[in-house]
Amino acid sequence: MEDKTLRVIDEKGNEKDFEIVLTFKSDETGKSYVVYKEPGDSDEVFAASYNESDTEGGDLQPIESDEEWDMIEEVLNTFLDEEADEA
Repeated sequence: MEDKTLRVIDEKGNEKDFEIVLTFKSDETGKSYVVYKEPGDSDEVFAASYNESDTEGGDLQPIESDEEWDMIEEVLNTFLDEEADEA
């Protein structure tokens, strides 16, 4: 996920490109996460976990618990606050 684009293929085989907002690994869960959004000014973000060692693409896994969502939201908010401070 070196470039800032993520191509997602849905269960019907449709491809859609998204902008990567943030990737990080959680020591707490041991998982790698990607936060992404539709291109443009969209404020809606999506998140999934992924296998960091799969360099050929790979499957995004759904977030499994409210605790994971809370952790992702906290990391994202910290990232966005730091970005705003730099601007």
